[in-house]
Amino acid sequence: MVFIIVPMRSIWRTLDRGLARDIALVCLADGVVGLSYGAISVGGGLPLWVPILLSIVVFAGASQFLFVGIVAAGGSPIAAMVAGLLVNTRHIPFGLAVSDVIGRGWKRWPGSHVMTDENVAFAMGQDELERQRAAYWAGGIGIFVCWNIGVVIGGLAGSVITDTDVFGLDAAFPAVLMALVLPSLRDRRTRTAALVGVVIALVATPFLPAGLPVLLALLGLLCYRSDKPAVEEATR
Repeated sequence: MVFIIVPMRSIWRTLDRGLARDIALVCLADGVVGLSYGAISVGGGLPLWVPILLSIVVFAGASQFLFVGIVAAGGSPIAAMVAGLLVNTRHIPFGLAVSDVIGRGWKRWPGSHVMTDENVAFAMGQDELERQRAAYWAGGIGIFVCWNIGVVIGGLAGSVITDTDVFGLDAAFPAVLMALVLPSLRDRRTRTAALVGVVIALVATPFLPAGLPVLLALLGLLCYRSDKPAVEEATR
């Protein structure tokens, strides 16, 4: 269990009402996703303690879904762990991006543990460092709490529900990520990079193990970077 001690009162004072509302809604949505994860895990035959332990120790939704999916399908836990680690390599550039936001000293450990796609996106969307830190910590802690509560509730429900696929619970996680990504697609360069990444992932999926196509999709960033000089040259 990771114990997180931060000045929550000052964090919420820093956030404006609109940003606090958006963070709260994402936390609630992730709680629903956690519920689906718990239900799918237990409904797939895993004991309740497995999704709960993974949610506390690993706390990475994509990797947790991937791990459970591989194990439930009869795959090796080692292969599932390696696939989860590959998916989580996206946190390396995340960590570089929010290094100053997290802070120094003891905050590095809990700050790294609560790093998610969502709270990194919230932090990077702010202009001032103080607001970035407030958004990062509020999002990270809120998601951690809501996710784990959702996993427990979903795991208990999964022991009763015989077929979780009927409810389409597996669609909850990608739906939340899509909602976070959509506003960024207004930028042409971002949209181009995303489309290239999608094409690469789709083409590679039939030939590569789970997790690798997602990593290859990062090659789409090359289009974003190469397009920038052209735009700057055109504006001169």
